[in-house]
Amino acid sequence: MLTLPNLLTLSRIFAVPLLAFLLWWSDWAFGYLLAFALYCVMGITDYFDGYLARSSGTVSKLGQFLDPIADKIMVAAVILVLTAQGVLRGPYVGDAHVIAGLIILIREIAVSGLREFLGGLQVSVPVSRLAKWKTTLQLVSLGSLILGNALPKWNVMIGGIEANVPHSVGLATLWAAAILTLITGWDYLRAGLKHMD
Repeated sequence: MLTLPNLLTLSRIFAVPLLAFLLWWSDWAFGYLLAFALYCVMGITDYFDGYLARSSGTVSKLGQFLDPIADKIMVAAVILVLTAQGVLRGPYVGDAHVIAGLIILIREIAVSGLREFLGGLQVSVPVSRLAKWKTTLQLVSLGSLILGNALPKWNVMIGGIEANVPHSVGLATLWAAAILTLITGWDYLRAGLKHMD
């Protein structure tokens, strides 16, 4: 059922390869600026596909299936490319920021598997308010990391170290998202364990 909301969701999925392509060269500031613009458009379509589906009463099984997949594909692709290009590197801990990205990826895979298992048992796990905050922080963090490479001269001194403002915001919010990821992941697992023997 190719309604407008579903077409918007599909457009996000089809835009992921272009986004990954634009992010591939970490020293190409203009490419990162284009990637940031595309990332923002993808985020806007994420909001509007759900809004339009609910307001027009066209929520479909296809949309319910595709929407979380589109989100996870986008987040996973951005984390993987930024990691490969050394963008998840920062002051004090160097490459250890990759751990925050890894936590997010592991949780997304685990929760998807849990939802699939519980779906077979006709059990739904609603998205909590904390999980929505986690998603918001993820999107802000990845957008900030992309913007940091698009604006490489937007720097300030922090504790005697020159730091790029959007990049620093991106790393901080990535860790905040990782912490919420652990909390919400545990909440989902605890709810799922009740249905396992």
